[in-house]
Amino acid sequence: MKILVVNPGSTSTKVAVYLNKTALFVTNLRHSVEELSAFPTIMDQFDFRKQLVLNELNRNGIALQFDVVIGRGGLVKPIPGGVYEVNEAMKRDTLNAMRTHACNLGGLIARDLASSIPGCHALIADPGVVDELDDVARVTGSPLLPRISIFHALNHKAVGRRYAANCDANYEDLNLIICHLGGGISVAAHRKGRAVDVNNALDGEGPFSPERAGTLPAGSLIDLCYSGRFSREELKNRISGQAGLAAHLGTTDVPEVISMIEAGDKHAELVLNAMVYNVIKSIGAQSAVLKGQVDAIILTGGIAHSDYVVSRIKESVSYIAPVIVYPGEDEMEALAMSAYEALNGILPINDYK
Repeated sequence: MKILVVNPGSTSTKVAVYLNKTALFVTNLRHSVEELSAFPTIMDQFDFRKQLVLNELNRNGIALQFDVVIGRGGLVKPIPGGVYEVNEAMKRDTLNAMRTHACNLGGLIARDLASSIPGCHALIADPGVVDELDDVARVTGSPLLPRISIFHALNHKAVGRRYAANCDANYEDLNLIICHLGGGISVAAHRKGRAVDVNNALDGEGPFSPERAGTLPAGSLIDLCYSGRFSREELKNRISGQAGLAAHLGTTDVPEVISMIEAGDKHAELVLNAMVYNVIKSIGAQSAVLKGQVDAIILTGGIAHSDYVVSRIKESVSYIAPVIVYPGEDEMEALAMSAYEALNGILPINDYK
C-alpha cells in the first residue's frame, strides 16, 4: 500500500511517502514570509502548495501513483476523532471555515491529488476540531459562550495509542491525561479512548504557551476591547500569535528563555515558571475529571524535550500517576498509520456529514 501524506503548516508544507508502515521519503518544504505574503488569504495558497508537492515528488522520481492521499485535517465543524473521507460536504465546510489556518489546505490538496489517481482515497485523520467533550464540560456561566474543543488531537491520539501499545493494552481501555507542549498547549482527559475534556488551545483558554494567551480575566479583556488601543485583528493577535512567552519575553523559544534564566534574568524565570505552573494546574484539574483513576500522564510536543519544564511538571504531578514523556511530535507518521489502518480495516473510515 502506497501512501502520500501532505501536512500544510503556517510556514511549511511537509510531504511524506510511505510503503505500508515504512517511510520511503520525508521532506519539509519551508516558506518565507515574503513568499507567502503574495497570497491575500491562506486559501489563495492552494495551487502554490499543491504544485510544490507535485514538484517535490517529480524531483525525487516518485510517480503520482498512490492508494491513498491523507492530508492534515482542517478546522471544519466539530467531529469525533477518527479517519474521514474527504467528501463534498467536508470540502464545502473547509472552504467556509470560521477559523483560518494552513491546515485547512490539507484535506483539499489530498482530495485534488487523489481525484487524478484511479481508485485512490482522499482522507484526513483526527483534525484539530475533534470534539468528544462530555456535555457537562461544554457549559459555562454564559449561554452565549460555550466551551469548544480545539486541540492537538492528531498527536494526542497518536501518543495515546503508542503508550497503550507499549503496555500491551488498548487506548480505548485506558484513562490518560495527555499534555501537548508546543507553540500552543493542550491538556486533555482521555477516558476510554475519548477526549472528554480539553482546553481550546488555539484562541480560548487553558495554560498560556509560547505564543498563546490561554485563559484571561474576562472583565479586564472586555475593558481592553473597548479601550481604543487596539483593532480587532490586533487583539486577536494578542490572544494567539503575539501572546504568551512572545508577549512577555519577545521569544517563543524555550531553550532561549532557559539561557536567559541561566544568565540571571529573574523576569524570564518568573514567566516560564508561571507557564509551567498553569500546565500543572490543568493536569490536576483533568485528574479530577477522571476521578483520580489515571493510568498515566503523557507529556508530548516540542517543549517536552526540555528537562527544565518536564522535571518541574513531574515534581508536582507524579503523585497522580506515572509521567511518560514522548518528546516532539510525528504528525506525518501518525497520518500515515491512520491511512494504513483505515485501508486495512483496522480503523473505520467515517462519513463526514
